[in-house]
Amino acid sequence: MSNKAQQKRRLRAVTLGCSKNTVDTEHLLAQLPESDFEIVEDGPADCLLVNTCGFIGDAKEESVNAVLEAVAAKDRGEVGEVIVFGCLSQRYGAELREEIPEVDAWFGARELAPVLRHLGVNPGTSTARRMPSGKGYAYLKISEGCDRRCSYCAIPFIRGAHRSVPMEALVQEAQALAAGGVKELILIAQDTTYYGLDLYHRRALAELIGRLSDIDGIEWIRIHYSYPADFPDDVLQQMADNPKVCKYLDIPLQHISDGVLDRMHRNVDGAWTRELISRLRARVPGVVLRTTMIVGHPGETPEQFTELLDFVREARFERLGAFTYSEEEGTYDASHFPDDVPQEEKQRRLDELMSLQCGISYQYNRSRIGGVERVLVDEVMPDGTLVCRSQYESPDVDGEILVKGAPASVGEFITVKITGAEEYDLEAERVL
Repeated sequence: MSNKAQQKRRLRAVTLGCSKNTVDTEHLLAQLPESDFEIVEDGPADCLLVNTCGFIGDAKEESVNAVLEAVAAKDRGEVGEVIVFGCLSQRYGAELREEIPEVDAWFGARELAPVLRHLGVNPGTSTARRMPSGKGYAYLKISEGCDRRCSYCAIPFIRGAHRSVPMEALVQEAQALAAGGVKELILIAQDTTYYGLDLYHRRALAELIGRLSDIDGIEWIRIHYSYPADFPDDVLQQMADNPKVCKYLDIPLQHISDGVLDRMHRNVDGAWTRELISRLRARVPGVVLRTTMIVGHPGETPEQFTELLDFVREARFERLGAFTYSEEEGTYDASHFPDDVPQEEKQRRLDELMSLQCGISYQYNRSRIGGVERVLVDEVMPDGTLVCRSQYESPDVDGEILVKGAPASVGEFITVKITGAEEYDLEAERVL
C-alpha cells in the first residue's frame, strides 16, 4: 500500500430521520476527495459523522442515543473524532454542547459547508451524490425549509424559510443520477407544491416534473409531501397524462375535523379536504393516496376522533400512517394549548385508527390479486426472493411485492402477476 493510501482518513456516516437528511449526507460525502478520505460503512474510523433529526420526541431520542453511541465508540478508541450536524444540533446546539462535551464539533441543519471546512475540504457547488451502489431509485430534494406555520410543527425554525433549488441544478443532479443507473426519482421537500414560488414567483412543480421526465433513463417520478391547501391543478394534469409520473401521491392531511384543523393552522376545513380527495380520484383514475394523521392534538375530543375514523372509512386511503401528538417547544401549540389528551388515550386512538387502516389496506391489496403489474427490483434476498415495488408503493414507508424463483437484478424492471396479499405486503410471480 502506498504512503498516500495510508494517509487516507477513514470516515463513517450515520444518518437519522427523514429522506431529506439522507440526501444531505449523500451530498456531503460526494464532496470528500477520494485521495484524502475512505468512506466506510462500519468498523473503526478516524471520523464519525452523525446527521441528526430533531422533529418529534421519538426522533430526538433516537438521535441523542446515536450521538451517545458515537461518543462511547470514541471512548473505546474505535473512533477518532465525532462530528454532529443536522436538525437536533440546529435546535439544541447550546444545550448539547454542554451536556455532551465529548463531541468534537457541532453544526446545524443547513451547515454542510462548515462541516466540509472542518474536515479540511473547500465546499464546491457540485450536485453530485454519493449513494449506495445498485439502487434503482433516489430521492431528489427540490427545496429546503418551510413557510407554512402549522401550530404543532418546529420545522420552520429548524430548517428556516422555504428555499427552492434552481431547476437547472435539479435537472443536472437528476441527469447524473440517471447516468448512475437510477430509474425512479422521488421528489421530496417540506412542501413540494410550494416549489418555485421564491425563485420564479409561481408554482413550478409541474414544469419541473416535465423537465425531469425528459431525462433518458428516468422511468418513474413520484411525488411526496404535498400540502393539501392550494394544490396545483397542473400537477394533477401531469399525473393524469405523463406516463412517467406515478399514479401515487403523498399528501399529509393530519385531520378532518374543522375544529382540529383550525387549531392546527392547516388553512383548510373538512369540506374542502373531502372535495380535494374527490378531485384527485376523478382527475387521476386509479391514483393511490398516502396520507398521515395526528391523533391526540390538544383539544381533540372523542367526537372529533370519531369524525376522523368515519372519514378514513369513507376515503379509504390506500396508504395511511399516523402519529400521536408530540408537544414541541417553540411551536404555537406549546405556548397556547395544554397537552390535554393523556398519553394512554393518544395511544388507544392511534391503535384504533391503525387497526381500521389495516383492514382497508388488506382489502385494497386483495383487490390486486390476479393483476399484472410492472415492478422495480429494490433488493435480492439471500434466498433469491426479489423485493419489489410497483408505481403504487414508495420505498421505506409502504409494503413490498415479494417474488420468488425469478432471478433479476436490483434496479431492473420486471413484469409480475400478483398471487397473494397480506395487510401491507403482496406476493407475486414473474411473467416472462
